[in-house]
Amino acid sequence: MINWFETTFENALRIQPEIVNSIWETLYMVGVTAVIAGTLGVVLGITLVVTERNGILENQKLYDVLEKGVNAFRSVPFIIMLALIAPITRLIVGTSIGTTAAIVPLVVGTVPFYSRQVQNALLEVDRGVIEAAEAMGSSPFEIIVRVYLKEGLPSIIRVSSVTIINLIGLTAMAGAVGAGGLGNLAIARGYNRFQDDVTLVATVAILIIVMISQVIGNYLVRKTSH
Repeated sequence: MINWFETTFENALRIQPEIVNSIWETLYMVGVTAVIAGTLGVVLGITLVVTERNGILENQKLYDVLEKGVNAFRSVPFIIMLALIAPITRLIVGTSIGTTAAIVPLVVGTVPFYSRQVQNALLEVDRGVIEAAEAMGSSPFEIIVRVYLKEGLPSIIRVSSVTIINLIGLTAMAGAVGAGGLGNLAIARGYNRFQDDVTLVATVAILIIVMISQVIGNYLVRKTSH
């Protein structure tokens, strides 16, 4: 059994440090992007909800601009996005290659998707509760914090889990163009050098990260549901 394992995964065993490093690179990209895109996505999602028609801060012009912008960015395939904003990435980071550089397009690609998910989650909040808060004299900020975010928290966590899983997939795609991480390992080492065992190990590692994030997301949803 041991001999079979060593023979089947010969290449992967030989580059164990590189595999571990690729895992950390993927976690780094996902973690930093999740924090930045998560913050921007929540703010944008809330803005879309409160400025839409009959919203607590109705502003149809602003809503139309934001919605069109979100739809436009969501319609651009991520692989094309990587090329489109490469000059901006170089301006911000100094290079368009590497794990840190990949964070810029990852954020740009994630924010529109996540903001729309947050918007949909907040729209599930009972309108009657919002109207009751308005009748009690609550300010728009108080309604956002005490009603929208509090009541919509389980749904926000649920869509956040979905977004993180999507983000993990984007990091793998970014790896195909030199961003590092498990995607880069699978392409550069596995596919280009015909080392199928390396590709398999990278794929399994990605699947494990996805499953762990899903388990954590489900746990948090159960804990916050009421």
